[in-house]
Formats: sequence, C-alpha cells, structure tokens
Amino acid sequence: MEQEKKQVEAITSMKEDFAQWYTDIVIKAELTDYSSVKGCMVIKPAGYAIWELIQKQLDERFKETGVENVYMPMFIPESLLEKEKDHVEGFAPEVAWVTQGGLEPLQEKLCVRPTSETLFCDLYKNIVQSYRDLPKVYNQWCSVVRWEKTTRPFLRSREFLWQEGHTAHATAEEAEARTIQMLDVYANFCEEVLAIPVVRGQKTDKEKFAGAMATYTIEALMHDGKALQSGTSHNFGDGFAKAFDIQYTDKDNKLSYVHQTSWGMTTRLIGAVIMVHGDDRGLKLPPRIAPTQVVIIPIMPNKEGVMENAKKLADSLKAKGIRVKIDDSDKRPGFKYSEQEMRGFPVRLEIGPKDIERGVCVAVRRDTLEKSEMTLDGAADSTAELLDTIQKDMLEAARAHRDAHTYEVTTYDEFVDTINNKPGFIKAMWCGDQACEDKIKEDTAATSRCIPFGDHKAISDKCVCCGRPAKKLVYWGRAY
Repeated sequence: MEQEKKQVEAITSMKEDFAQWYTDIVIKAELTDYSSVKGCMVIKPAGYAIWELIQKQLDERFKETGVENVYMPMFIPESLLEKEKDHVEGFAPEVAWVTQGGLEPLQEKLCVRPTSETLFCDLYKNIVQSYRDLPKVYNQWCSVVRWEKTTRPFLRSREFLWQEGHTAHATAEEAEARTIQMLDVYANFCEEVLAIPVVRGQKTDKEKFAGAMATYTIEALMHDGKALQSGTSHNFGDGFAKAFDIQYTDKDNKLSYVHQTSWGMTTRLIGAVIMVHGDDRGLKLPPRIAPTQVVIIPIMPNKEGVMENAKKLADSLKAKGIRVKIDDSDKRPGFKYSEQEMRGFPVRLEIGPKDIERGVCVAVRRDTLEKSEMTLDGAADSTAELLDTIQKDMLEAARAHRDAHTYEVTTYDEFVDTINNKPGFIKAMWCGDQACEDKIKEDTAATSRCIPFGDHKAISDKCVCCGRPAKKLVYWGRAY
C-alpha cells in the first residue's frame, strides 16, 4: 500500500503548483526525459506514440483535401532567408546559425530552419511556370529549431516536431479558401480526436505571423485558465511571391504572381492534451489519441484460467480494432491501477477467478473512475461503446470547463479584476488601436487571442481599454 500511495503522491497537486504538476506528469508518465542539450527534450516511447497517432490522423485529413507530402532541407542560406524583410525580422531572435562545416568556415552562414517559407518559395519559383502548374499544395513533417530562452516540455523547446503546409495558388480567393479550409481541419481534429474545444478566429495585426497578410488561429483553454494557441493558418497574399519573384503565365498569357498560404501544428498539442484533461492522478488520454486504449489487469494471474481468459479477452478487443495490452507484471494490483491512471489509459479491465466464474469483467473509466461490469462474451462490443462514450464525455467536460471560465467584461477595471482573479478567456470589445493592445499586455500580461469567427453580439459599443467606439469583439487571455 505504501508503494501505491507514493505513486500518487509523486504528482504535485495542480491547485498547489500547476507548472510542477505538469512537469511531474510529463516525467512520471514517461512521455519525455531531460536531455544534455539545453532546451531540448527526449521524447520517450509513450510520448512519441501519441505524436505518431496525431501525425497519422492529421495526415489522413490533409490528404483528403489534396495535400501532398514533401521534404525540404533543414538549412537555409542567409541570403535566402533575408529576401522577405518582415519575415526575417520576426524570426531573427530565435534563429540558430551554422558557420562552419567540418574544419572549414562556411562562405555563407546557414540558418537551421525555424520554418520553411523561404525554401518553399525558392522551390515554387523554379517549378511554377504556368497556371497549369497550380495549385501546389505541399506539406512536410519535420523538426524545426527556435532558440527559445525559456523552455518547457512539449509547450516550448528549442527543437520540436511539427508539420508545415505551404501552398501556392493562382488567385487570392483560392488562397483564402485554403487558409480557412486548413484551419477548419485543425479545429475539427482538436475537437473530434483530442477532445479539446477551440475558438476559431483571426489574429490582430500585432499578433499575426511575420510576413503574413492574415493569420487565423484556434485557441484552447487549459485547466489553469491560460490560453494555448493550438494551430495557425496564414494567408500570405502575394507578398512572398513578389519578394521571391514567383510568377506564372495565366490563361490570358499574362504574368501574374502566385498567392500563398502556410499552416502548422506541433508537438505542443501533447502539452494541450495534458493540461486540458489531466488530473492529480496523472495523464488522461482521449481514446482516439491513446496508444493503449485498454489495459487488462489479471487478478491472481497464477490461478488456473485467469491468464487464458485475459488473453482471450484481449484478442476479442483487438479484433474490434481496439489498442489493448495485458499488464502481466508481478506488481500488486493496486500499483497497476495507479500506474494505469498515471499513464492515462482510457479503460482498465479487471479480470480474476471470481469474475470468470460469473462470466464477467470489471471496467473502470479513467476519465470518471466509474466502475461497471461487462459480460466476457459481450466485452468487445461494450468496450468499443464505452470508448466512444468516454471520447464524447471528455470533449463535453472540457467544453463545460471552458465555457464556465469565459467571461464578458465592459470596463477596464472589470477587465483587470477578472484577469487577476478569474483565470480564463475574457470577451471584451476593442477599438482596433494597437496602443490599447499594448497597454492591456503591459498592465495585465494578457494578450489578444483572436477576433472570433461568426456572428458574435457586441458586449458594448466602447473599447474596454480606452472607451472610444469599439470595432471588434476580441478573446483575451494570458497564454503559454
């Protein structure tokens, strides 16, 4: 019992110290480990398996929209990076440089890619000649490097994994449609697979991507009330095309510039899953993203028929396409329960001699810890239904938490009081002046998260900061 107690005590309570709680889960659930390279993380099998499922399911959704995968070099010549002024200025503080190859200094510095717009532009310049060559809808899965000063596993590290889509189109309308289409792919993926509800919207000019004409975002709310930008989609217009001279001959035999987009999601999604769903017992994985959806725990495994029935149960689940494993280690059952809860497996099935006599097993949900009995004959169907229920319930629980921590305010005093005492999203009106954005950030450390899509009623007719006529409803919040 002492061992089981220590297993839970190893996780700091989220109310006591949310940052330490997060770190404890990442380490104790064996998602990552520390690296001898400062600011970089080792993604262990349990963490990488989650990323593989994210990658697989996102990639399938991309390809349904006509996306093709490519792979670009990880190095960018300095002269290429500097072709788009706003872009290079936006990334300059985070760029890592290679200045020597082998024993010789390089004639030109090489940037280790922080993102690959310039490389794709260089490619498109060479392969796009005519309207018949368009659109180009490419994506790559890779790692990028950004020299962050403050790092945290998954949320912010100097090297991280992601996908970056880069597309070229004949018209502004096509580019805008693709930008919104990919944001919708992201939003649906977060809600349907990660069980994370998101707010879709447009970034203000202050917060948009360096070099973009418009940046669209999905914003999620973590359990501690902080926002997390979970995916972005950028419309570049023809700005990059003009900087890189990407022209094509249109149907009227005239030269025109292409219109481009870029969009990306990263391993920070794993951090989002932890912070939206986890609790003081550990990780809590939505079934569709759980590498192990069901763990079977044999009770008294040395008793005749127990392991045989456990394996038979596992086979029936596998036949249903359920990802399952049997914990046949020699640890005590209580320790196995704690470990299952720590690692976030959605369902635990307990099976022992008395259960077998009655033709049942005991199912325990990780999300609510509710117990129920299933007949062994019907366990495969019952478990599949239970996993679907858990997936839906986790999304609804996360949505209820977000909605309960979203506040409408109309005065600046109310804004300051709310951001300091009620962590969450704040909906407030804005005049459109960056000076008000800057003041809010300076006074409260809150930033504009997005101008939400859709019809949103005006909370008031005045800017929450300056009192002048308001132009936009904005979601505000402190963020990771």
